Amino acid sequence: MMPNHQGPVVLINTFRLKTEDPTKLIALLTKVTEESVVMAPGFGGATLHLSLDRERVVMRARWQSVAQYEAMRTDSDSMSALREVMKTAIFEPGMFKVVREFRPPDV
Repeated sequence: MMPNHQGPVVLINTFRLKTEDPTKLIALLTKVTEESVVMAPGFGGATLHLSLDRERVVMRARWQSVAQYEAMRTDSDSMSALREVMKTAIFEPGMFKVVREFRPPDV
């Protein structure tokens, strides 16, 4: 992780599917996010993406701090969900700090 980093972080987690059907993985990630993660202190929102080739699912999530994210991960519901995820996908986590954001000009 980023032990000395203070401030917000973005997680970009890739799940490479072990099966051809992403439905179960998407349902599991949706369930744990809606029922548990959204309530965690420091959670700033997330988006769930399915690659066009249907071989990867990516979740992008914003957190106010690394510590708050790590506290959520110690929750038993989160750990149980991760064990289920590992049955259907290979988990490739990534944590980033935002260094620049680009937006279209106001119209």
